[in-house]
Amino acid sequence: MMHKEIKIVCAALLCTAGFSFKSPVKDRPPNIIFIMADDLTMGDIGPYGSTQVYTPNLTRLAKEGVCLDNMFNMVPVCSPTRQSLLTGLGPVRNGAYPNHTMIYDGIKTLPVYLKELGYRAALIGKKHYAPESAFPFEYLGGRDGDMGYGKDVELSKAEDYIRKSKGKPYFLMFTSNQPHEPWNRGNQKAYDPAKIKLNPNMVDTRTTRSRMAKYFAEITYLDSLVGVCLDMVDRSGEKDNTVVIFATEQGNSFPFSKWTLYDQGLRSGIIARWPGKIKPGTRNAAMLQYSDITPTLIDIAGADPLKVNTGSKDGMENMGFDGRSFKNILTGSGSHVRDYVFAEMTTRGLIRGSEAYGIRSARSNKFLYIHNLNYKSEFQNTLTNSVLFREWMTTNYERANFYLKRPEEEFYDVIKDPFNLYNLAADPEYAVAKKELQEKLSDFMKQQNDKGLATEMDALSRQPKNQTKH
Repeated sequence: MMHKEIKIVCAALLCTAGFSFKSPVKDRPPNIIFIMADDLTMGDIGPYGSTQVYTPNLTRLAKEGVCLDNMFNMVPVCSPTRQSLLTGLGPVRNGAYPNHTMIYDGIKTLPVYLKELGYRAALIGKKHYAPESAFPFEYLGGRDGDMGYGKDVELSKAEDYIRKSKGKPYFLMFTSNQPHEPWNRGNQKAYDPAKIKLNPNMVDTRTTRSRMAKYFAEITYLDSLVGVCLDMVDRSGEKDNTVVIFATEQGNSFPFSKWTLYDQGLRSGIIARWPGKIKPGTRNAAMLQYSDITPTLIDIAGADPLKVNTGSKDGMENMGFDGRSFKNILTGSGSHVRDYVFAEMTTRGLIRGSEAYGIRSARSNKFLYIHNLNYKSEFQNTLTNSVLFREWMTTNYERANFYLKRPEEEFYDVIKDPFNLYNLAADPEYAVAKKELQEKLSDFMKQQNDKGLATEMDALSRQPKNQTKH
């Protein structure tokens, strides 16, 4: 009954008329549709192992394309994630490293590159980037920074955009607000809190289960939106010349996920379909990070990302991408892009965030190293002030308190310990492996001009709301 109700609601609210239109494709570059979730842990959808959450459209997309199993965010919060994706640069290097942030003047972005290559470029849904002038999308509307209330996106506008783009390649980015809190979309009675299986990094409480059930319902609602997008492509008559990519973004807003550099916060699911180019039903384990996405899309559009002028900062012309194209990974002609991925987290500037609890990390395909720069302080955000977290503190103080107070260094075997529960930083058996990632992280921070605590303290200057104060 639940599945039938979902389909009826989606048909009533979202689907457009079932017409079909065709336009000549000839030899022009492919259209690209990039669908991005908001605060979705990759393991909570069918293609990445969930047996609890109903996601038939994402499962369909995975069967028709490839799942990338080792994509990582560079920052586990929304605004920096989107801007590292859209610039192809790391968060400190592009200037957008705290949340609610902006890139440096002079840096170019994906819509600029694609327009230079003859594409139209539009976005529908959540923006969460700045300054807007640096991201010249045709904006089709939606809820920008929406808290889940009111009317959601009108995907009929996206289909109208596709229809009017015939004869010219287009890039359409659909940035959903789901499943971001407050989790009030979809059938809120679809999942029984008592039957939900929680991951081992969580504390089992009544509020945890209740909120997880609502989060699951919103994932299913998001999946229905993905289905609408896939149907639009089918009706366009250009399915064979349209690349569809879905990204989960960072993890959900439960403890040890979003806002943290554990795998549950940084690891991101990417599913891509490109008929005739991507082999259906495949997977690839190559290590990738979000700065790789823009160079890849430029490559798909027909240009060499190594020859692209990425803009300037402080007089330094053509900074060069931090990201690397993984087009060969998508098409199955490659299996390796990078050996390490890196990330940072800045609490300064977060709503109810710590004054400065900077975190940096480096990860290989086997180990994760985390450096808590201001470990003597306490990690805080909106979650640590919640009823849910108070329940965690009462139910399992040791686990909950580790979210607040962590050691200077953490080191995890991500193969044996995928939920990062056992800190091996002090174990001499792992000293050599830990030193290797320490050195790689140091090199990355130098390349990004990341000065650690000094960079943390300068974070407020990177938020538009503070520009008159700095």
